[in-house]
Amino acid sequence: MFSACALRVSPIPHLCDVIVGAKSLFVRRDFVSRVRFAEVGSRRGRSWVGVRAMGSVPADFSKPRKVVKKVLSQAQPEGDGATVRRSIGRPELKQLDPFLLLDYFEASGPAGFPDHPHRGFETVTYMLQGSFTHEDFAGHKGILEAGDVQWMTAGRGIVHSEMPSPVGVQRGLQLWVNLAGKDKMIEPNYQELKAKDIPRIEKDGVEVVIIAGESFGVKSPVYTRTPTMYLDFYLQPGASLHQAIPEGWNAFTFVLKGSMVFGKEDAPPIGPSHTVVLSDGDGLSAWNKGTEPAQFVLVGGKPLNEPVAQYGPFVMNTQAQLMEAVRDYQYGKNGFERAHSWRSEAKAQSTP
Repeated sequence: MFSACALRVSPIPHLCDVIVGAKSLFVRRDFVSRVRFAEVGSRRGRSWVGVRAMGSVPADFSKPRKVVKKVLSQAQPEGDGATVRRSIGRPELKQLDPFLLLDYFEASGPAGFPDHPHRGFETVTYMLQGSFTHEDFAGHKGILEAGDVQWMTAGRGIVHSEMPSPVGVQRGLQLWVNLAGKDKMIEPNYQELKAKDIPRIEKDGVEVVIIAGESFGVKSPVYTRTPTMYLDFYLQPGASLHQAIPEGWNAFTFVLKGSMVFGKEDAPPIGPSHTVVLSDGDGLSAWNKGTEPAQFVLVGGKPLNEPVAQYGPFVMNTQAQLMEAVRDYQYGKNGFERAHSWRSEAKAQSTP
């Protein structure tokens, strides 16, 4: 199964240059009868076209995914004076196994997310603009800048701080990924990638940042304990893509800018701040039919199919485990030994 593909018009008459991953294959144009073409631009002197499925079913997906639910993210206060736009985690979409929460945040100092705990899941922070300073009670500290990713495994427990730069507006996404019961009490861990170290592929009007998983035959170096894919797509006007998604995984898209058509070429376009839940299937087709560039993230994960007991930043399998997590934090034990003696530099500076 191709992870993504595109077609270009060949300089040789009657041939099409079929791009699959990093490889090209010339085939007769009249042989590819199940797709139609629309020239939308040129690059390095060669005309290119996006793959357009005849009707709505791409030739390389036996079970294409469709839109089953659309949720507009709603603004709500979070942290200390900050505001997020939340979709997953609200009553309209409480969870999408294994995903617990999706926030789009915009923050300017001094507002932010000061010292707070987590147990039992992972947080994935993807910076879109500006920078955030992160520090935790184990002595880990760093700065996330535009394009950087932090994949934090909270495991048995961590207390940390996420504070924006005091200059300008900081924008990004934070995703919460649940951990299986067997992994909830592992030691905390970080995977931090600078923008320059994250694979980025550009082919014929489609650019993708491969945060986790695979696209265009290129894999991310990120290890996902809960199997996950996380792709950031940019599409020029008229461009389209077909991205494979493992069958049986739950998946969604979140539109960041522009408008996108998902699943069927004749479906209505979906604009910014919408989370789009997809049906099961082996892949997603998407089109930018607008006049401006569009950007969206595609996220998919293998369901854990386990019970979820959640109280704020603590996520376990049973109510008994949840109460134990709260007590551990309150009494500073079982992973939270430094919880009450530690203060982040940001909080120390703001406390009289």
